[in-house]
Amino acid sequence: MASAQIVVHPPSRTGGRRGTVRGQILGLAHNEADLLEFLRRAGLPDAEELLDDQTRVLWRGGRAHRYEAA
Repeated sequence: MASAQIVVHPPSRTGGRRGTVRGQILGLAHNEADLLEFLRRAGLPDAEELLDDQTRVLWRGGRAHRYEAA
């Protein structure tokens, strides 16, 4: 997973997950639409197709595609 450029961090205590691309913080996503918009703004218009690609996206802590509070 060291090559994953997109990281979706563990859910926060209040809900939402921080997203980063190459170490650059994109924002706190509270749902899939938020995350996709952050990735689109970062220049990844095909982000929806990437989210389940384990070579490109690392979902840390919690289950992938879940944004509820930890």
